[in-house]
Amino acid sequence: MNRLIRKLGSVFAWIIVACLSLWVFAALYFDLSFTRFPFLTLILYVGVQAYLVKRGLPLRSSCVVGFLLVLAYWLSLKPSNNRPWQPNVARTPWAEIKGDQVIIHDLRDCTYRTEEDYVCQWREKSVSLAQLRGLDLFVTYWGSPYIAHPILSFRFGENDYVAASIEARYQVGKGYSTIRGFFRQYELVYVLAGERDLIRLRTNYRKGEEVYLFHTTSGPDWSRRLFLEYLGQANDLHDHPQWYNAATSNCTTNIFRHMAATGQLPAGSSLHDWWILINGQGPEILLRNGNLAGDLPYPELKERAHINTVARRVDDSPDFSQLIRLERPGFDASN
Repeated sequence: MNRLIRKLGSVFAWIIVACLSLWVFAALYFDLSFTRFPFLTLILYVGVQAYLVKRGLPLRSSCVVGFLLVLAYWLSLKPSNNRPWQPNVARTPWAEIKGDQVIIHDLRDCTYRTEEDYVCQWREKSVSLAQLRGLDLFVTYWGSPYIAHPILSFRFGENDYVAASIEARYQVGKGYSTIRGFFRQYELVYVLAGERDLIRLRTNYRKGEEVYLFHTTSGPDWSRRLFLEYLGQANDLHDHPQWYNAATSNCTTNIFRHMAATGQLPAGSSLHDWWILINGQGPEILLRNGNLAGDLPYPELKERAHINTVARRVDDSPDFSQLIRLERPGFDASN
């Protein structure tokens, strides 16, 4: 029995070492600019391990030492706001807050001809916290039903919305890579914009994206606190850039971090729920726990929450936000 336990322990230790070595290889390849070719990266890593073993370290120990050395350097990499950004993330929003009055600077307003052909203007928008009525949730799917992108939209007055999307900030000529998203390849950006920009981009111009709109049951007070959390983070990012990370600092984990900071998470949820990472199932779980409006079974609610068709029909109408909500379940009492 003791021999079996030792063998299992050894196997487990080698699995850990293999995982650490894989991470080191990926970090060297993706994030350390002096190793842009996989073969050279492998030679570098094997050479360091051979040197450590020659110096008398056991192979497993040398792998751990190599991991710690690369990790220390990797953690020293600093994000920046000064890169050749794509035009739609060329600026970062920031806000002045004076009592109930908020002035948002660099609110994005892009006009699209195609997904890649667009012109962006950066506007100043004033809103009153006293007029903040509630919160809506857009969820975008592009393939798997288990992964989605959530966008929150804060409603002011009768029909004025500030949509907020937490994204990876792209440089010119670079798109998103799932694997690269786990490393230090992208800065974090909070895009504040009108729905005719953020939502219509996804319904009318991007291919293969399906967008669903839900009304939440959050009241004005909590929505106000959450909005202020968003603005606080936007202001911080404007002066102090941070890294995006697909596992720890992404479009959903940051939403829940802000919700936790208000002192109230959605009913039935916690910061450690599995569906925060596998977030495509989130709307169904939120509805089950009373966080979404609409007295319907989830499959029917989701079907009626789909907005691509109506968004394409109304296109650039100045009443875009109002029209995509007409006769949608859960919105009757709030619009």
